[in-house]
Amino acid sequence: MEKRKIILDCDPGHDDAIAMMMAAAHPAIELLGITIVAGNQTLDKTLVNGLHVCQALGIQVPVYAGMPRPIMREQVVAESIHGETGLDGPVFGPLTRKPEKEHGVRFLIDTLLASEGDVTLVPVGPLTNIAVAMRMEPGIIPKIREIVLMGGAYGTGNVTPSAEFNIYADPEAARVVFTSGVPITMMGLDLTNQTACTMDVIERMERTGTRAGKLFGEIMRFTYRTQHEAYGLDGGPVHDATCIAYLIDPDSIRTKDMYVEIDVNEGPCYGRTVCDELGVLKKKANAKVGTGIDCGRFWDLVEECLKMYS
Repeated sequence: MEKRKIILDCDPGHDDAIAMMMAAAHPAIELLGITIVAGNQTLDKTLVNGLHVCQALGIQVPVYAGMPRPIMREQVVAESIHGETGLDGPVFGPLTRKPEKEHGVRFLIDTLLASEGDVTLVPVGPLTNIAVAMRMEPGIIPKIREIVLMGGAYGTGNVTPSAEFNIYADPEAARVVFTSGVPITMMGLDLTNQTACTMDVIERMERTGTRAGKLFGEIMRFTYRTQHEAYGLDGGPVHDATCIAYLIDPDSIRTKDMYVEIDVNEGPCYGRTVCDELGVLKKKANAKVGTGIDCGRFWDLVEECLKMYS
């Protein structure tokens, strides 16, 4: 099995924490670093959340603070889903883990420039860090092996009827990334909502008896409630974890090549990923868009990763 070198760019976040657990544990992934961005909550909160997860699980990977605000738009957060802290539910001990002094964007640039073109970026929050890095140093663009991201939808959004939260939080950054020419695989809501974490799944993961299984339960019991209240779902989707699952077991996820454009115009479609599913525009596809997932294989993989912790 090939070991994929990745940088996880996230805004922890409940599903972000599950992605962190999987990426740090599975032998198919070499996690070079974690860069944090504002998104589910403000940067001061998402950074603390990322450090808490790493400390609680003994994840010895450098963590970097990135961009505190979107490129252009006013900041939005997802407090109704993720709570006041951005990771409500778990109770962590005193935080002693510290972030790296280097800025996250600088880490992205330096790591990619020094690479052999074998680093995959895995942004599972707003794309601000990635877009700023591309604008600061365009030389990184041909060095990126692939971008596997969570964001967007070819159907209905979750923060507006048109837009998914991660893209809506910084559409201009998403526009930069989707027009960069880098190979992109997009896990949008149409795919990620298929991973609704029902109570039987939560209890299954808790039975692993590991600290990761315990934390999974604390995280997803909170999300189970907020997703039902916000959207009427019978479980909280673990959106971001699908990106890690794709890298480990790509055959478990179906994708379709599509041309994707980001709507940055003011109006009801602001932040929409306009996906040409039927190819009516006759434009070359710029993304592989997730359409379906083998949920049995997916949850088996999540459990496998949780069992790798003590």
